[in-house]
Amino acid sequence: MTALTVHQTARPTGFPAPEHFRFVESRVPEPSRGTALVENLYWSVDPYHREMMDADFELNAPLEGRALGRIVASREPSLPEGALVFHRKGWRTHSVVTPAETRRLPLHEGVPLSAYLSVLGGTGLTAYVGLTRIARLREGDDVFVSAAAGGVGTATGRFARLLGAGRVIGSAGSPAKVRHLIEQVGYDAAFDYRSGPVADLLTKAAPDGIDVFVDNVGGEHLGAAIGALRERGRVVRVGTVGQYNTPDTPPVVFDHADVVEKSLRIEGFLVRDYADLQEELYEFAVPHLLSGALAPDETVVDGFERIVEAFLLMLRGGNTGKILVRAAGPGD
Repeated sequence: MTALTVHQTARPTGFPAPEHFRFVESRVPEPSRGTALVENLYWSVDPYHREMMDADFELNAPLEGRALGRIVASREPSLPEGALVFHRKGWRTHSVVTPAETRRLPLHEGVPLSAYLSVLGGTGLTAYVGLTRIARLREGDDVFVSAAAGGVGTATGRFARLLGAGRVIGSAGSPAKVRHLIEQVGYDAAFDYRSGPVADLLTKAAPDGIDVFVDNVGGEHLGAAIGALRERGRVVRVGTVGQYNTPDTPPVVFDHADVVEKSLRIEGFLVRDYADLQEELYEFAVPHLLSGALAPDETVVDGFERIVEAFLLMLRGGNTGKILVRAAGPGD
């Protein structure tokens, strides 16, 4: 059998291109004592990968990322063959893992496997932590979310509704995504940020202001939201996807006096620091998934050979919800 691994070959300037990656073939590795071999079934491609391409990822070496797979060979009793696990040695068809590098999936009956990389995975955990721990969402709070049609944005909108938020407002990059947010995800209002100044669009969508801003973008969105926040408003900084491919973007412009005069709080976080909340996320979200009150928002691309394509599609906003790559089954 042959294994495939994706390597980064060069540092991109601006948007990455297919030539910044290459697929490397090798024999399927064999596990050593204390490890297990995972045949991967789903892979996550995420905006933070773009940021890591600038310096963090080693060139001409396997890329890392979140993945789900089945253990097919083991020399570690705690990782039995047939078990389904989560790990971070993605961007390859086969991964050798240790117990410390994996998390056994609970496999709640009726929950699709893909959900453990989307609404029950790092994407959902980011949304859950942002609302419950950083924003400390209160019942009736009005919430604005940037990049609302992405993985974190759709999860944030759905979770905010389930947690008792007041109005939920989102921004997205096309009229079709705006319709999806309102008709499918449950946003009360949404706008296409390409159709005018964000501050004006936000004022129209939330004329009475907002209490919480969950920011995946930065830039003009952050400046507009600070102006729209009410007294004791909170900004949850998740990411700055609007600048990952355009490092020369001008800095955010806003009235700094607003932060003091309205007693605002601006806080960012890394979801990896909240891994202890994974079970709490399951307890919150799984019953809603099973009842139908919560749905995973996913764009699924079939075939590991399309993982680079999926990543570049995500960076250009071609997905709705969390984008995942799924291993092609027999005959696909």
